[in-house]
Amino acid sequence: MRLSRLASGLAAVAVAGALGIGSANADYPTQSITLVVPFGAGGTNDIIGRILAEPLGERLGQSIVIDNRPGAGGRVGTLHASQQAPDGYTLTMSSSGTNAIGKLVHPDIDYEPLEDFTYIGLIAETPYVLAVRDDSEFESLDQLIETAEERPGELNFGTAGVGSATHLAAELFLDLAEVDMVHIPYDGSGPASAALLGGEVDFIFSSFPGVISHVQSGEARLLGVGTLERVPQVPDVPTMDEQGLEGYEATLWISIAGPAGIPDEIVEKLYAEITDIVENDEDTRNRFVENGAAPLTSERPEDVIDLVQQTMDRWGPIVERTVD
Repeated sequence: MRLSRLASGLAAVAVAGALGIGSANADYPTQSITLVVPFGAGGTNDIIGRILAEPLGERLGQSIVIDNRPGAGGRVGTLHASQQAPDGYTLTMSSSGTNAIGKLVHPDIDYEPLEDFTYIGLIAETPYVLAVRDDSEFESLDQLIETAEERPGELNFGTAGVGSATHLAAELFLDLAEVDMVHIPYDGSGPASAALLGGEVDFIFSSFPGVISHVQSGEARLLGVGTLERVPQVPDVPTMDEQGLEGYEATLWISIAGPAGIPDEIVEKLYAEITDIVENDEDTRNRFVENGAAPLTSERPEDVIDLVQQTMDRWGPIVERTVD
């Protein structure tokens, strides 16, 4: 989805080193790097983060330590990451949910998405999906909606937390379908999926990687995907839009970020390595796809902050219309 400027990024690093610029950071990294995942184990951010961490650690010559910090729809871990030293040794999985939508739903959130982070680069995009257990009575989205119309306020659904992107994807569904259901929030897509399989909820909204393993094992089924075109991994599953929810589109972008103020030399080094992995490491790309995510990179590190603003602009009116 981009015309790579990887070569120019590498050149910038080389020039900086030749001029002796940022010599204090020339040996970065000299210790392990912590990658904060603001959701529990087994969710989308966790899965994608662990896939990326392995090759990135090998290239940097240091281990990447995953630090799961779930809570409040990803806001707990995201806030923690924003408060760490901007030395490149604490990074975080940032996304449209934590770094754009969260601020819209919770204006009093204790971090500013546009000011408190150094965005390094995009890594993946995935659709939101509506999933039910394999033994669910619901065989189609139409049947689910019809039942909700007949039994308003009786059906319930799980998401990755209040104010999470999955919550907003669900609210958009409820708004377009004009039905009333009960929201049950969890600390990430992993716990929400476990609740679905355990019979705690009738269905869930999840990003695709958070539920794809259960679909592949036959424990869960998808009734709809949030992209405007069908997803290659599940071509038989129709989109929400083609099932009558006109204009329904809900996808998740994921990036790597850190606290505001990380030196440019470190940003460029991380951007170059991460981007090259996502674009050219076939094993990583295949693992992303196998787990329901499409590899996605940004042309420059600073392009991610533009995407944050665009996401906030797109979802702002939807939040005002659907979230109390």
